[in-house]
Amino acid sequence: MKYISTRGDKTPRGFSDILLEGLAPDGGLYLPTHYPRIDDATLQRWRTLPYAELAFELLSLYIDDIPSEDLRALCRKTYTAEVFGTPQIVPLRPLGEGVLIEALSNGPTLAFKDMAMQLLGHLFEYELARRGEELNILGATSGDTGSAAEYAMRGKKGVRVFMLSPHGRMSPFQQAQMFSLQDANIHNIAVEGVFDDCQDIVKAVSNDLEFKRRHKIGTVNSINWARLLAQVVYYFAGYFQATKTSTDVVSFAVPSGNFGNICAGHVARMMGLPIRRLVLATNENDVLDEFFRTGTYRVRRSSETHETSSPSMDISKASNFERFVFDLLARDGARVQSLFGQEIAQKGGFTLGASEMAPAASFGFVSGRSTHADRLATIRDAFQRFDTMIDTHTADGLKVAREHLEPGVPMIVLETALPAKFAETIREAIGRDPAPPAALQGIEKLPKRFVVMPVDAGQVKGYIEKHTAV
Repeated sequence: MKYISTRGDKTPRGFSDILLEGLAPDGGLYLPTHYPRIDDATLQRWRTLPYAELAFELLSLYIDDIPSEDLRALCRKTYTAEVFGTPQIVPLRPLGEGVLIEALSNGPTLAFKDMAMQLLGHLFEYELARRGEELNILGATSGDTGSAAEYAMRGKKGVRVFMLSPHGRMSPFQQAQMFSLQDANIHNIAVEGVFDDCQDIVKAVSNDLEFKRRHKIGTVNSINWARLLAQVVYYFAGYFQATKTSTDVVSFAVPSGNFGNICAGHVARMMGLPIRRLVLATNENDVLDEFFRTGTYRVRRSSETHETSSPSMDISKASNFERFVFDLLARDGARVQSLFGQEIAQKGGFTLGASEMAPAASFGFVSGRSTHADRLATIRDAFQRFDTMIDTHTADGLKVAREHLEPGVPMIVLETALPAKFAETIREAIGRDPAPPAALQGIEKLPKRFVVMPVDAGQVKGYIEKHTAV
């Protein structure tokens, strides 16, 4: 299996190379040359596998430059009941009306990002040791990616993490998870802007090829294909729990800001997983909902990005969206380069014509929007009727999921975080605080270690240079 860029560079690269590289040299994102198709017999065989074995089987289709036994050992080391709380790793629980919640948030940082990031940490350490190299990870977070990356990479040999976050725009719990880490290889940079500013800095640094290569810069954002690939696994795992045979179909509802989580669902569907609909849910920052309704992708300025009670989705420029548009446009790299490399920079967005948008329906995508009032009502309803407490992002997913229910088709809502991370809104909705796990009690009172910087890629480069000097 080889990988190519969404912007037209067809130079074939192996998995281990793109694992450490992040963005392609032409500024595009990596995708496999094709999606392996899974037949009914394989689906039935995979149905009974433990999660770690399912991960190995699926990843093996995309990774052929890591010996099978090593890859199997990495999967088994990652997906354990000790790390994720249950043998099923991602158990389903019913929530009435044909709705099921898939628990993706039982890892170390209480967010779905752990599902991929824990594996990525082991993959990075393995590959760097194999090459005798080091890697400086540069990332941006709107709340959950940062802590998941830092917990996965803390103490890993040969790895440093430089994580950018929007100053003052994460929940207190999210800030504490990141800023309380004292590990020498973890660096937190609070940027005086919004998430999109952080993400733009990461891309600007990554696009400086000389700096990137000299300082061995890699990424853990979902622009890294390895992370997205690991997320494909839980779509299969959720499907198997919700169905009895491979003739059954399901739909998935996914809270989405950066398009990585639902892009993994798109990959699963392209592989042949019987997914009827991929229901995309946004908050008030509804760039993606607007696109699926109108064909217009209009990036918002920082001043237009709303600060909401589902802050991990306060994103107005969805990095992973480029991968989907590449498939939507029949993998026309020149057209994608024109849209993402030129039109967005010059016009702030683009509009696809009816013929270009037509395949979107065949890919199963529908969308919807949720507001703060909707979140409160959905959280309250789930608690009062089903004695289930859900976080604000999962509430966005559930609200939009209910708008797209179909008789006889299970709707699996991906739980993206635990309620403890967003106590203020939970308290507003139901009048009581969510209880954090015992291991994280009092985390908000721990000493914090971070620096504050303006929106300036040059200053971030200077900080990286200073802290990577031997």
